[in-house]
Amino acid sequence: QVQLVESGGGLVQPGGSLRLSCAASENIFSINVMSWYRQAPGKQRELVALISSGGGTNYADAVKGRFTISRDVVKNTVYLQMNSLKSEDTAVYYCSATVGRMYWGQGTQVTVSS
Repeated sequence: QVQLVESGGGLVQPGGSLRLSCAASENIFSINVMSWYRQAPGKQRELVALISSGGGTNYADAVKGRFTISRDVVKNTVYLQMNSLKSEDTAVYYCSATVGRMYWGQGTQVTVSS
Protein backbone atom coordinates (compact mmCIF):
# COMPACT_ATOMS: atom_id res chain seq x y z
CA GLN A 1 0.00 0.00 0.00
CA VAL A 2 1.35 3.38 -1.04
CA GLN A 3 0.98 6.31 1.34
CA LEU A 4 1.13 9.84 -0.02
CA VAL A 5 1.50 13.07 1.94
CA GLU A 6 0.97 16.41 0.20
CA SER A 7 2.17 19.79 1.40
CA GLY A 8 2.70 23.30 0.09
CA GLY A 9 -0.79 24.61 -0.45
CA GLY A 10 -1.97 27.99 0.71
CA LEU A 11 -3.30 31.40 -0.24
CA VAL A 12 -1.61 33.27 -3.07
CA GLN A 13 -2.44 36.33 -5.14
CA PRO A 14 -3.20 36.06 -8.86
CA GLY A 15 0.04 35.88 -10.81
CA GLY A 16 1.87 34.32 -7.89
CA SER A 17 3.54 30.94 -7.50
CA LEU A 18 3.33 27.91 -5.24
CA ARG A 19 5.13 24.59 -5.14
CA LEU A 20 3.29 21.50 -3.98
CA SER A 21 5.11 18.43 -2.71
CA CYS A 22 3.98 14.82 -2.53
CA ALA A 23 6.08 12.42 -0.47
CA ALA A 24 5.55 8.74 -1.26
CA SER A 25 6.16 5.82 1.10
CA GLU A 26 7.51 3.72 -1.77
CA ASN A 27 10.36 4.05 -4.24
CA ILE A 28 8.77 6.16 -6.97
CA PHE A 29 10.56 4.15 -9.67
CA SER A 30 8.24 1.30 -8.68
CA ILE A 31 5.16 3.47 -9.24
CA ASN A 32 3.87 3.43 -12.81
CA VAL A 33 2.47 6.94 -12.78
CA MET A 34 2.37 9.74 -10.25
CA SER A 35 -0.17 12.45 -10.86
CA TRP A 36 -1.63 15.65 -9.54
CA TYR A 37 -5.38 16.12 -9.68
CA ARG A 38 -7.53 18.99 -8.49
CA GLN A 39 -11.13 19.45 -7.50
CA ALA A 40 -12.83 22.81 -7.32
CA PRO A 41 -16.11 23.31 -5.42
CA GLY A 42 -19.02 21.88 -7.37
CA LYS A 43 -16.78 20.40 -10.05
CA GLN A 44 -15.42 16.97 -10.83
CA ARG A 45 -11.87 16.01 -9.98
CA GLU A 46 -9.61 16.62 -12.98
CA LEU A 47 -6.13 15.59 -13.97
CA VAL A 48 -3.60 18.41 -13.82
CA ALA A 49 -0.28 16.72 -14.59
CA LEU A 50 1.40 13.33 -14.50
CA ILE A 51 4.86 11.86 -14.60
CA SER A 52 5.59 8.27 -15.52
CA SER A 53 8.23 6.00 -14.01
CA GLY A 54 10.27 6.66 -17.16
CA GLY A 55 10.10 10.40 -16.61
CA GLY A 56 7.59 11.30 -19.32
CA THR A 57 5.17 14.09 -18.44
CA ASN A 58 1.75 15.24 -19.55
CA TYR A 59 -0.33 18.29 -18.66
CA ALA A 60 -3.90 19.47 -18.84
CA ASP A 61 -4.35 22.17 -21.47
CA ALA A 62 -5.43 24.65 -18.79
CA VAL A 63 -2.04 24.53 -17.07
CA LYS A 64 0.41 23.99 -19.94
CA GLY A 65 3.20 26.51 -19.84
CA ARG A 66 2.41 27.51 -16.25
CA PHE A 67 2.76 24.30 -14.20
CA THR A 68 5.68 21.89 -14.09
CA ILE A 69 5.69 18.41 -12.58
CA SER A 70 9.02 16.99 -11.46
CA ARG A 71 10.42 14.41 -9.09
CA ASP A 72 13.28 13.75 -6.69
CA VAL A 73 13.94 10.01 -6.77
CA VAL A 74 16.23 10.17 -3.73
CA LYS A 75 13.49 11.75 -1.63
CA ASN A 76 10.67 9.74 -3.27
CA THR A 77 8.90 13.05 -3.77
CA VAL A 78 6.98 14.54 -6.67
CA TYR A 79 6.52 18.28 -7.04
CA LEU A 80 4.11 20.56 -8.83
CA GLN A 81 5.52 24.00 -9.49
CA MET A 82 2.64 26.37 -10.22
CA ASN A 83 3.40 29.77 -11.74
CA SER A 84 1.20 32.57 -13.05
CA LEU A 85 -1.64 31.34 -10.88
CA LYS A 86 -5.19 32.34 -11.73
CA SER A 87 -8.35 32.43 -9.65
CA GLU A 88 -9.62 29.43 -11.61
CA ASP A 89 -6.71 27.37 -10.25
CA THR A 90 -8.36 27.50 -6.82
CA ALA A 91 -9.06 23.91 -5.76
CA VAL A 92 -8.03 21.09 -3.50
CA TYR A 93 -5.01 19.46 -5.09
CA TYR A 94 -4.51 15.72 -4.72
CA CYS A 95 -1.50 13.57 -5.37
CA SER A 96 -2.08 10.07 -6.70
CA ALA A 97 0.05 7.02 -7.39
CA THR A 98 -0.90 4.27 -9.81
CA VAL A 99 0.44 0.83 -8.92
CA GLY A 100 -2.16 -1.66 -10.03
CA ARG A 101 -4.72 0.63 -8.44
CA MET A 102 -4.77 4.31 -7.62
CA TYR A 103 -3.72 5.61 -4.24
CA TRP A 104 -4.58 9.12 -3.06
CA GLY A 105 -3.19 11.65 -0.68
CA GLN A 106 -5.34 13.70 1.67
CA GLY A 107 -5.28 16.80 -0.52
CA THR A 108 -3.99 20.32 -0.01
CA GLN A 109 -5.97 23.52 -0.52
CA VAL A 110 -4.76 26.09 -3.03
CA THR A 111 -6.59 29.42 -3.03
CA VAL A 112 -5.77 32.10 -5.58
CA SER A 113 -7.33 35.38 -4.55
CA SER A 114 -6.48 39.03 -4.09
